[in-house]
Amino acid sequence: MDTSSTWLTITIIALDWVIRLTLLFYIPRGRKPTAATAWLLAIFLLPGLIGLLLFAIIGTTRPSRLRRKRQAIINAKVLASQHHTPKDASYPDRIEPFIRLNRNLSKFPASAGNSSELYTDYLATITRITADVKRAKHYVYIESYILSFDEVTAPLFDAMEQAAMRGVAVYVLFDAFGSRKFRNRRYMKKMLYYASVHWRAMLPISLVPGKYSRPDLRNHRKLIAIDNQVAYIGSLNLVEPRYERKDAIIYEELVTRMKGPIVAHVAAIIAGDWYSETDEAILHFQDMATTIQKTDQLMQIVPSGPAYKNENNLKLFLDLIYSAKKKIVITNPYLVPGEPLLTALITAAQRGVEVTILNSEAVDQWMVGHAQRSYYAQLLGAGITLYLHHAPQLLHSKHITIDDDIAVIGSSNMDVRSFELNYECSLVIYDKRVVKQLAGVQARNISHSYALTPALWKKRSLRDSFLDSVARLTSALQ
Repeated sequence: MDTSSTWLTITIIALDWVIRLTLLFYIPRGRKPTAATAWLLAIFLLPGLIGLLLFAIIGTTRPSRLRRKRQAIINAKVLASQHHTPKDASYPDRIEPFIRLNRNLSKFPASAGNSSELYTDYLATITRITADVKRAKHYVYIESYILSFDEVTAPLFDAMEQAAMRGVAVYVLFDAFGSRKFRNRRYMKKMLYYASVHWRAMLPISLVPGKYSRPDLRNHRKLIAIDNQVAYIGSLNLVEPRYERKDAIIYEELVTRMKGPIVAHVAAIIAGDWYSETDEAILHFQDMATTIQKTDQLMQIVPSGPAYKNENNLKLFLDLIYSAKKKIVITNPYLVPGEPLLTALITAAQRGVEVTILNSEAVDQWMVGHAQRSYYAQLLGAGITLYLHHAPQLLHSKHITIDDDIAVIGSSNMDVRSFELNYECSLVIYDKRVVKQLAGVQARNISHSYALTPALWKKRSLRDSFLDSVARLTSALQ
């Protein structure tokens, strides 16, 4: 080897270690220890330049400067327009701290005078949404992680077009990444345009300075608001129930249809997301009357996402779990809890709370499937009851009940992605009647599931055990 080659080799090695040592200093700053450790392990296992490039692309969970600025404006407007809900003696005192926490996190107060219906039938839900759009007189706001034109959603697209033709303001948001792979996506965009529907693909990937954010920051919300009269929230994407997959998986969902003052809060979130994408203010819902419902359910909307300084959904879940006295039932397809949530669940079980988790046997995301299975042994060892919904149905619903008086329904999974990377939205319902209804849904899902036992879990292969451990480690790369 000649002198020049030797010096080149020394220079490359020196540069490699300079990069590694610089990142060793920089990465742990303001980052969770688990995430910092995972990142440092990955960087020291990879060549320095590759590690630096990987960290530059997905090493920050913050959205772009422009989105952070717009979110601050949205938060200020929401705070200025809302009013504290006066204490009602009919509600237990223990609910007040939850309301206060969620208001401090998201700026939205609790609102009384609401009603709700639970929908679990996939096709019936889309049919009901379509019927509500057909009756719209003023505005239709639709926001979905996935929006697809297919044989199931075609009537909804027709209803949106008809609404726009009669003068209704129709606004549609869908995630640019989530909706990318569906066969009719180009036709769908043209159809929305020629139907005079206002639409945007949320969070498009951009390399422009000030607009760049890591490409896997996604808007995962599923929200609909119509005329200040009716709103929807839940796990349902607007696509046929097989998601155009080639395997046998069929998605099962849960959606809440709401009436009352809460509708304006849902509309405000969608309008805020439209503003974030377009810098255009749409305020069709502000001056419209809201009908107070006789059922008088107390509800609170809790948006979350990287534009918020706090992990709103994680803090919501932690607060509820630590407060539980008797019973916790969690239904979630992607359960990768991380240390704080895992500790809360185990602690609840150890203090005598009956903790039940409904997960799915079917897996539609290979890495997430292995990551969540890495937690099964700890959950089972703590005395937590774990049910796996029989394949090919994938229980895609996301809901929680605490004791007999609090329910949470929304789009948020219980993993690091939903806590730090995705824009999500959860609805908290402080009402015993809704909890009872949701308990019926949970019981029905359990009847189509089997209980996972420690003995059964020990029978998995060594290969699967290894992949579980690797996936668990990579899940912390945030």
